[in-house]
Amino acid sequence: MFEAELQSIGNKIRGILAEHNIPAPEKVEWVPLPFSGTWGVATNFFPVAAQEARGGLLPKGKRVPDRAAEIAQLVAEALPLPEGFQKAEAVRGYLNLYFDPAAYSLHVLQAAAQQKDRFGHLPSRGERVMVEYSQPNTHKAFHVGHLRNVILGESVCRILEAAGYDVVRANYIGDIGLHVIKWLWNYINYHNGEEPPAGQKIRWMGDLYAEAVKRLDENPELEAEVRALFARWDARDPEIVALWEKTRRWSLEGFDEVYRRLGVHFDRVYFESEVEEPGKKLVEEMIAKGIAVDERPDGPVVVRLDELLGLEKETYRSYVVLRSDGTSLYSTKDLPLAILKFQEYPDLARSIYVVDVRQSLYMKQIFKTLELMGYPWADKLYHLAYEVVNLPGNVTMSSREGTVVLLEDLMREAKERARAVVEEKNPQLDEATKDAVAEAVGMGAIKYTMLARENTKIVVFDWERALDFNGVAAPYIQYAHVRANSILRKAGVFNPPPVAPKHELHPTEVELISQLALLPDAVKRAAEEFKPLHISNQAYQIAKSFNDFYNQCPVLNTEEDVKAFRLSLVLAAKHALANALRLLAITAPERM
Repeated sequence: MFEAELQSIGNKIRGILAEHNIPAPEKVEWVPLPFSGTWGVATNFFPVAAQEARGGLLPKGKRVPDRAAEIAQLVAEALPLPEGFQKAEAVRGYLNLYFDPAAYSLHVLQAAAQQKDRFGHLPSRGERVMVEYSQPNTHKAFHVGHLRNVILGESVCRILEAAGYDVVRANYIGDIGLHVIKWLWNYINYHNGEEPPAGQKIRWMGDLYAEAVKRLDENPELEAEVRALFARWDARDPEIVALWEKTRRWSLEGFDEVYRRLGVHFDRVYFESEVEEPGKKLVEEMIAKGIAVDERPDGPVVVRLDELLGLEKETYRSYVVLRSDGTSLYSTKDLPLAILKFQEYPDLARSIYVVDVRQSLYMKQIFKTLELMGYPWADKLYHLAYEVVNLPGNVTMSSREGTVVLLEDLMREAKERARAVVEEKNPQLDEATKDAVAEAVGMGAIKYTMLARENTKIVVFDWERALDFNGVAAPYIQYAHVRANSILRKAGVFNPPPVAPKHELHPTEVELISQLALLPDAVKRAAEEFKPLHISNQAYQIAKSFNDFYNQCPVLNTEEDVKAFRLSLVLAAKHALANALRLLAITAPERM
C-alpha cells in the first residue's frame, strides 16, 4: 500500500542525503512497523553509515550505529511529508513514518473497491514463465497423490499471474514407457476387446495396470513376454501402435474429466511419445561430444556427471540416458523436452517443473547435463519439489500396489460430507444451490489441505480437519466470504463507496484493515518462493480478522457514518477473501 507515495518519499530522502554529501542508496527499502496504535513503515540508515565508514568518511572514533542515528535524525527533520502521513521520527538509526489512520483506512478501501477481483494483484512484469505440472501417466490411475501436483501447479500459475507474470501452463503426459507396455501386455492376454465402462475410464485403466503388476510379480518368467512386446513397440509394429493409440485415448478422456472438475486448463500439452525419437538422436550427439559414455551392448549409455565435472565429492553421481537394448527412459525424453520448450517459447524467464521431491537428484542431473551441453537457458530451469500425500495411518499411495484413493471416490465423499454440513447449517436453500455449495466446499476442502502446508512436507489427508468450519480450513474462509456477502445483501448495497472513518477505530477494524493491506505482500512473497502456503495463511488471517470484526462490530445497526464505513470495509473483505481463494483455485460461494 502507498507504493507511489513511498517511492516519492524515497526520492526525497536520496535528495536530502545528496545535499549533505552522504552516499545515497539506489533505492530506499521500506518494512512495515509493528502496529502500535497507527500504521507505519520504516527504513534504516545503517548501510549508508557503513558505506561512509568503508570510504573513510567517518570521524575517528565514530561508530556506525551512532552515525546511522545522526543521519536518521537529519532526514526526519528535513523531510516534507505528503498528505496521508501523520508524522516522521528518528529512532536509533531508523526513520519511522506513520500513516494517518483515516487516510490509510480509506486508501485500503479505495484500492479494494477500484481493483475488485484484482485487489492484491501486482503490476505487469513483462516476463513469461512456464509451469509444467500434473504429468499423469496414461494407462494408470489418477489418485490423490497426483492431485497435489496438479493443485499445487495450478495455484502457482494463478499466483504468478497475480504477481504480474505471463504464465504458460504446460502438461507433460507419460503416454509411453514400460508401464504402458505392461498394461498393453495384460490387456492383450486377458482383456482383449474390452472397453472401459462409461464414466469409469480412470478406475478401469488403473485396475488393469495394478492387475498387470501383480501378474508379473507372481510370475517373473512372463517378463520375457513384456520385453518382446516392448521390442515390437520400439519397432513401431502397426498393430501395437494402433492399440496404443486407442487405449491412450481412453486415458486422455478420463484426464479431461479430472481437469474439468478441478477447473484446470493447459496452454501446451507435451507427450513423451513426441520427444522419444528426438531424445535418442540427442543421446547420440551426447556420445559424440563425450558427455555420455556408450557401453552397449553389454551396458547402457551413461552420463557420469561427477567425473565430467572433476568432482571428488559425490554430488551429481551418474545416470542412464538409454538402455542397453536401445529403448528409452525418462531421461531420454526429459532432455529434448527442455530444449523443445525453449524452441517454442524462447523468451521464457523461468521454466518451472512441479515434480515429486523424490526426483530432486534426477532433476539436478538433467539441469546440469543441459548446462554442460552449452544451452544458455539452463540456469532458468527450476525444480519446484513437493512431498507425497498419505492416507490416514501414513500409508503411501501407489498405483503399482493399488493403495490409492481415486479422484472420483474422493470427490464423491467430499461432496457427500459437505452436503451434510450444508443441510445442517442452511436447510432452506434450494436443492440446486445445496448441490453447488457442496461441490465448492468439498473441492475447497481438498485443495486447501494440499496447499496449506509447506510444499516439501508430507500431507496426511484427514476429513475432519479438511471440512472444519471453525479452524484452518477452506470452509472457514469460504464461510467468512458468505457472511460478508450476507451483510451486503441485507443492507441492499452491494457496492458501497469507500469512505474514511470518522469514529475511533475498533481494534478488530484495525486488525482487519491491516490484514487486507497485507494481501499484495503475500502475493509477492508467494510468487517469489513458489509457495501457495503464504496465500492460504493470509486467506485464513483475513477470514479470522473478519469474523472477529463481525462478532464485535455491528454494521447495520449503528450510526450512519459508522455504518457507511463498515459496509465499505465488508466489501473490501469480500473482495480480498474471494481473490485469495481464487489464487488457491477455490470457489468463494455467495451462500452456504
